[in-house]
Amino acid sequence: MQTEILEALKIVFVTFLFTAIIMPFMKKIAYHIGAVDVPREDEQHRHIHKKTMPKLGGVGIFLGFLFGYMLFGKHSPEMISILIGSIIIILTGIIDDIKSIRASHKLLGQLIAASIIVFYGKILLSNITAFGFEIDFGIWSYPITLLFIVACTNVINLIDGLDGLSGGISAIFYLTIGIIGFFQGRYGSLVMLLTFIMLGATLGFLLHNFYPAKIFAGDCCMFMGFTISIISLLEFKGPLLTSVFIPLMIIAIPMLDTFCAIVRRLLRHQAPFAPDKEHIHHQLLGMHFSQRATVLIIYAINILFAVASIFYLLKDPLVGQIIYAIIFILVVWFVLHTSIISEKIPEKKDEFKKKVESTIKKTEKQKKHKKTTKKD
Repeated sequence: MQTEILEALKIVFVTFLFTAIIMPFMKKIAYHIGAVDVPREDEQHRHIHKKTMPKLGGVGIFLGFLFGYMLFGKHSPEMISILIGSIIIILTGIIDDIKSIRASHKLLGQLIAASIIVFYGKILLSNITAFGFEIDFGIWSYPITLLFIVACTNVINLIDGLDGLSGGISAIFYLTIGIIGFFQGRYGSLVMLLTFIMLGATLGFLLHNFYPAKIFAGDCCMFMGFTISIISLLEFKGPLLTSVFIPLMIIAIPMLDTFCAIVRRLLRHQAPFAPDKEHIHHQLLGMHFSQRATVLIIYAINILFAVASIFYLLKDPLVGQIIYAIIFILVVWFVLHTSIISEKIPEKKDEFKKKVESTIKKTEKQKKHKKTTKKD
């Protein structure tokens, strides 16, 4: 057991170090090729940052993943499909980071990548068993798996709105899956290898992306969602409902945010993926939390879900259920007391926006004050 822990730590440390070292180079490349995020203030854009930022952090994570695979990976049809699918996701993200492409074109890239995983890698969600009943998806396992991969890919992309948010949530997912896999005796499997490589690479990126960020993941953050979907599918291998339930609970916050965003936009007769400023992190900013505090609050909620999942699977299912119930009550309260789905009072819309803008301006003033103090 001790040897396995040391080996896992070595994988995480090596990929962390490599990714952390190459991030400054990714920053220079991003500026050189024009893969930058220029803040805009109009209604159609959600930018909170006030200066131009490089956007190839997701490519750096991918390169860390490749480096980890070359050192620790094993050749298999599943792994080859993951590599090919990942390259397609990254290329789609790079193109979009340099010059924005239509959502339909981005979706096409995601579907092609997902199809390689499903049809070449044969990584499928084929059946589940719950309450004594087995559900075999049969031929429907193909479209269901494709939908799942595309959904996870976009869930992480949509929540990527604050420094360190998508990277931190992804890192919590990888760490939780790693802990569960270790205690279930599955070290050495493909899913554990992917988990530890991605944990190291994501932490290396987070070193440069946590507030105040020096680089953004850009649309290449789709790669984190893509690998989360694959790791979850590999976890699904086993007929128990918990094998479906647990990975989804670990990313419950981005899933909730995406669901609320789609419902909110449909109620307003908008396109489901139209940008707005009422995601979970915008709601917390509107409560006058700073950017750093907002990210840490979302981390804390995600960690609660992770702890509940670990207890549910490994320790005491009852304790896990109690934690899930507490979080559920908090989530219901949050939804009812914010405009994350609908505005109960239309007049509150302007007030909410003013709160968000006020918090952002306050954060910017604090940053400028710190810089001035350092110079003095």
